[in-house]
Amino acid sequence: MNEDIRIHSWPCSYYLAAGKQWISGKLCLTPTSIKFIADKTGELLVDFRLAAISEIKKESSHLIFSSLTVLEKGTKHWFSSLHPNRNVVFNVLEHFWREQLLCGPGGAAGAASEGSKGKELTGMLEGSQKRLEDTAKVLHSQGEQFDNIMRGLHKIEGDMDVADRLLTELESPSWWPFSTKLWKTPPEAKPKETPAAPDPKAQEEILLRIPVIITHRTDSSAKPGKLTLLPSGLEIGDCNSQLLHRFESRDVDDIRVHTPYEISVRQRFIGKPDTSFRLLSARMPAVIPVLQAQFSGKMQFLEDALGFAAAGRSPQADLGTSIWRA
Repeated sequence: MNEDIRIHSWPCSYYLAAGKQWISGKLCLTPTSIKFIADKTGELLVDFRLAAISEIKKESSHLIFSSLTVLEKGTKHWFSSLHPNRNVVFNVLEHFWREQLLCGPGGAAGAASEGSKGKELTGMLEGSQKRLEDTAKVLHSQGEQFDNIMRGLHKIEGDMDVADRLLTELESPSWWPFSTKLWKTPPEAKPKETPAAPDPKAQEEILLRIPVIITHRTDSSAKPGKLTLLPSGLEIGDCNSQLLHRFESRDVDDIRVHTPYEISVRQRFIGKPDTSFRLLSARMPAVIPVLQAQFSGKMQFLEDALGFAAAGRSPQADLGTSIWRA
């Protein structure tokens, strides 16, 4: 993937520590780096790799103005007056930063220190998984103990019912010719519940699932989520795996490829607004060929993605900026 492709750019202000002043310009995101270019002079004031970032946070400058800080090699960079808003920029930067750390040595462009961050993050994830597995084993063991206790309680309850019945018969008068059993009516047979038919959609094979930044109707609502590609259509869910919308294959009217990292899926309606979602992801270049095979007659490559369509696998160096603007 060409590192010069500009995925996104946002108007903002950058705090220049040397001059102790805020400089207006544009914050630019590429697949592997973050850059800031001043508006007046066109000077490149910030240029560092995503894998070199230690932390991205939302903070306030002068305790009033909302800002975004990026910690890189011990240096904290401050960005404020972000458009369309701070949350959108934070979600996109954090998404590509995490994907850069998780993509392995190939995405880090050979820097040893950058690769170590990905290994450290992977180690943390493996440690968390190991602790979860140990916790699950302990809970399973405790569950078996509870099952044994419940079986013992049921046996005790059954024995007490038998003892109570025998005591009742012993306490009955000797001249009473009938046993108490004759007065007991058989328990009503409970109707068997018919098992619910399995949902075919729940058992459907998942072709691909990737993390995405979802934009619905307005740019200010961009939030993290997931895109799931199924043989029968597309599913868009939030970060909590809650389904936001499902597109059946027959309902998708067009899929526009704005850049190699950004697409929009639309369903047209007559007499009411169209249903459209815009999806941005660092893994989108791997998904677009699959979408093209499944929705070949509905794919539209816009101007910034024509090079990617021609190349088939990797975008060209002359791709422009993303048209997702404030």
